[in-house]
Amino acid sequence: MALHFEISEYRQRISATVSMLRSRGLDGLLMFRQESMYYLSGYDTFGFCFFQCLYLGLDGQLTLLTRAPDLRQAQNTSIIEDIRIWVDGDGVTPCDDLKAILQGHGCAGQRLGVEYDAYGLNAKNGMILNATLDGFCSLEDASDLVSIQRMVKSPRELDYTRRAGELADDAWRQALGMTAAGADEGDILAAMQGAVFRGGGDYPGNEFIIGSGADALLCRYFTGRKVLQSQDQLTLEFAGAYRHYHACMMRTIVVGDPSPHQLHMYEACAEALAACKAALTVGQPIGGVFDAHAKVMDDAGLKHARLNACGYSLGAVFAPIWMDNPMLYHGNPVIAAPGMVFFLHMILMDSAAGQAMTLGETIIVGDDGNERLSSAPLELAVR
Repeated sequence: MALHFEISEYRQRISATVSMLRSRGLDGLLMFRQESMYYLSGYDTFGFCFFQCLYLGLDGQLTLLTRAPDLRQAQNTSIIEDIRIWVDGDGVTPCDDLKAILQGHGCAGQRLGVEYDAYGLNAKNGMILNATLDGFCSLEDASDLVSIQRMVKSPRELDYTRRAGELADDAWRQALGMTAAGADEGDILAAMQGAVFRGGGDYPGNEFIIGSGADALLCRYFTGRKVLQSQDQLTLEFAGAYRHYHACMMRTIVVGDPSPHQLHMYEACAEALAACKAALTVGQPIGGVFDAHAKVMDDAGLKHARLNACGYSLGAVFAPIWMDNPMLYHGNPVIAAPGMVFFLHMILMDSAAGQAMTLGETIIVGDDGNERLSSAPLELAVR
């Protein structure tokens, strides 16, 4: 099996999940988040775009319901032994197969938690699930049950995250070396992603973000490529990914001479990043990190250009996005703890001026301070 953790670590995670089920008065969990399946069993697939469910009972046993293409996927990548297949067909409702599995596990009349907040459970299938199990058992939302555990990483998870940080640095060096007037965005992307693959890394949870000129003010991937001009700006948001664990970076590179406004924005980003790191301390609510970010930006007269969040947790996540919870926004009560991993992104998009500036990197929260996962300098990159 292609397992990336000791079986004992998976068993510890399962045991912790069972304890949480008991504390909530639940008799089992229906998982639809691929992240939860990977975390508890190692199961690695993009087959969650179809209906599949991983059941966990209080006895700690796992049963997977999936399609035939994922049978060997589960056998080769996970500790799951009980794998059931639902057969494709016109009008087929795999929730009927799931109900039969639950009957076999003695779930009639029980209270089961469900990961309703999951890309793997669309609204249509969610309604079918509710209707199929209505009167058989009671269901309640438990979308956060495994996710809460995933916020704090184990030593082995942190090793993978650090490797992802090294791969992000490799990608950044490629970007710096290729960015110049006349460079094609496609060539830059190819070099960055190639560096991650050459280092043994993975596709990230979402596409690398790249935009020049007016598109440097965008912070989402979009299709189409441009050639850099003699006076330009290039915004990059990207990640190293290793064993699906992510470490992100964000930079805006100035091609040509930076304007006074860009220099002002960069100084605000650098000051805000330092303030966020100082605020992200063990035992403190993470909402204070955003407040530190906002104060710097607002005092610099840049409130109109900043966003309403300044980062988020990272971990082993799957498409369509590498973002994980919790997010850094005002009032978030989650308490920072050792072993949490956060991407801190300082983003300024001044539409009136047509100029952008960003600065972001990933850190591990520690008792003795935060650990940078990048060795790259933070000064403004000018090419």
